[in-house]
Amino acid sequence: MSMTCQKCQQQLPLPAQSKLFRCHCGNLIPLGNSDSSLPVQEHGRFSSKMRRFRDKIRRNSSRTNSLSRSPSTSPRLSLIFTKPPPSGKRALLCGVSYKKEKFRLRGTLHDVNSMRNLLVQKFSFSEESILILAEEAAYKPPTRRNILEAFKWLMTDLKSGDSLVFYFSGHGLRQPDFIEDELDGFDETICPLDFRTKGMILDNAINDILVKPLTPGVTLHAIIDSCHSGTILDLPWVYNREKRWDDNRPPSRTNKGTSGGRAIGFSACRDNQLAADTSAFSPEKTMMGAMTYTFIKALKENANITYQELLDYMHNEIEKVDKARCPLLKVFQRKIDQEPVLSSSEKFDTNTKFKL
Repeated sequence: MSMTCQKCQQQLPLPAQSKLFRCHCGNLIPLGNSDSSLPVQEHGRFSSKMRRFRDKIRRNSSRTNSLSRSPSTSPRLSLIFTKPPPSGKRALLCGVSYKKEKFRLRGTLHDVNSMRNLLVQKFSFSEESILILAEEAAYKPPTRRNILEAFKWLMTDLKSGDSLVFYFSGHGLRQPDFIEDELDGFDETICPLDFRTKGMILDNAINDILVKPLTPGVTLHAIIDSCHSGTILDLPWVYNREKRWDDNRPPSRTNKGTSGGRAIGFSACRDNQLAADTSAFSPEKTMMGAMTYTFIKALKENANITYQELLDYMHNEIEKVDKARCPLLKVFQRKIDQEPVLSSSEKFDTNTKFKL
């Protein structure tokens, strides 16, 4: 008697006593009433690594999908901030220091306080309109859950004329893009305090939660002081130093715009660059984000500064500090190799006065 292997279609002799028979091609054939074959078993170091890699991709994909849901429809989010968002102007400021980690940042709390003072003193934000997440007793910690909840607070009850600000000072990373949503093949992320256990927040999610819901008459300014942050909002247009707008729309042609409002982003650096947490700008050697310092300094020194002038000022200040480094110590002093980036949900005249 013989049987046929369903994988390689070869005729095989039927063994006398056995419940399973393995063909030379590796297929396991059950003997008895069933004439269907079992799948080839995975084995060896390579197969195990591939399974782990596959499972990791699936977990990341699941996590990305959960992050990308609108905060108003996600069943896992319940508003934990009792302070209702005011109409008009409101801001969310996040400073992540990662105090218990080796990759601790020392300038983020200084950055958050500086940004709060700028909003209150120059742009007439009230203290009640500013929500701060930081690793200090007075604030809620900037965990992934709290940041997502704060996004929900920022985007509640939008009305025409509202001016929103999202500021983030902390680490940023990038990871491969598996859905053809990025021109460079990488998703950019921000890292909450607990990102190693709870996960990062991807640019896709930030776009879904903070950009797409913007209705007519509502403007969001995002100021992101982190590494790899150039297109962290996934906005369709990125401004370059040649004074023109580059098309950043995804190859998938997914809509990354707003619902009639406007989103404008200032980022610390291009997607492939690192942002500096440095004391190079301070005679007292106070640690601060290079982007945050130059951004605030420009606005304080120039009452009627335009978007173009603000971007140029930041570039020039960073270049000036790099040129001023001591020639004998350049081996030990890391160059601040970052180029601030302006992006937008729509093209606009960058000679317009900057306002919040």
